[in-house]
Amino acid sequence: MGAAARRAPEQEQSCKATEDFDAAKPPPFRIGDVRAAVPAHCWRKSPLRSLSYVARDLAAVAALALLAWGIDSWVVWPLYWAAQGTLFWALFVLGHDCGHGSFSDSGTLNSVVGHLLHTFILVPYNGWRISHRTHHQNHGHIDKDESWHPITENVYKELEPSTKKLRFSLPYPLLAFPVYLWYRSPGKNGSHFNPSSDLFSPKERRDVIISTTCWFTMITLLIAMACVFGPVPVLKLYGVPYVVFVMWLDLVTYLHHHGHQDLPWYRGEEWSYLRGGLTTVDRDYGWINNIHHDIGTHVIHHLFPQIPHYHLVEATKAARPVLGRYYREPEKSGPLPTHLISILLRSLRVDHFVSDVGDVVFYQTDPSLNGDNWTKNGKHM
Repeated sequence: MGAAARRAPEQEQSCKATEDFDAAKPPPFRIGDVRAAVPAHCWRKSPLRSLSYVARDLAAVAALALLAWGIDSWVVWPLYWAAQGTLFWALFVLGHDCGHGSFSDSGTLNSVVGHLLHTFILVPYNGWRISHRTHHQNHGHIDKDESWHPITENVYKELEPSTKKLRFSLPYPLLAFPVYLWYRSPGKNGSHFNPSSDLFSPKERRDVIISTTCWFTMITLLIAMACVFGPVPVLKLYGVPYVVFVMWLDLVTYLHHHGHQDLPWYRGEEWSYLRGGLTTVDRDYGWINNIHHDIGTHVIHHLFPQIPHYHLVEATKAARPVLGRYYREPEKSGPLPTHLISILLRSLRVDHFVSDVGDVVFYQTDPSLNGDNWTKNGKHM
């Protein structure tokens, strides 16, 4: 860890300023200026339009399952797993909109649809919804952010070498979501299934019980289907797509908060909702953009989670002149977002921990984890 400590000032200096632009400085605009740039109609929610996306995705899920089951060929199954897992991820995004209230203005409709969609893909809707709200309210805050926040150097030092290697080596980072649901992140206690967890206030415990009950009901249903039809059909139709869905979720959520050379993290009075939101990054997913409901437009989503997903692209275009260089233009994708693989690998090689001191900090690298070559010359994409 000594080498990492000596390298830290050089790394942070290279991250802080790029061509005279300091991403860690407070922006010259207010969040109200960004809000004013977004057209008024982008804030309007249409329950019918939102439900049409639910119908579209559920129909596609059913059609894919019937098609794969009817053909039942090992040539088709891998294609089915990739496609169905991507659709499971699309269902999660729609349930995610329910959690934000951007699906509709009806709390009841949001709760019903959110529970149905998230329970189907083994996500405890209310437990996740509440912790995700905490994430949005504290995005970019080292101590208070909830998901994919950096670990501090002291916490990093306490990790076993095998844990460090696992945390920053594929495939574990792409399979972390179920572990996070049960145990949260390093340095944090609680579970999304436990109504008495530190994640929740006493008045939220009933909501957590409902979602946990739904989750166990789905597990029971899957076990019953495995007993009736056999475990292999259930794994082929549901189990493997679920794993693909988890990989999509971890990939997307990680890369919207990592993988760029000038992403600051904040503590204390340096943090603000606006500055924290500007630490997020948009990504281009090619053909997948439409399938997963333009979740790649993440900056505006984080600043204004009330905007429905079908207005995020327009809202982003309208806000970009205000955001200026605080908006990091995403690298254009081909039909499939294969370019994100190299960005992910680079980030796992260099984004290891942040300093325990300072109110504006950047990721530092432990050279002993992967060797020095990745940290001497390379930069994030």
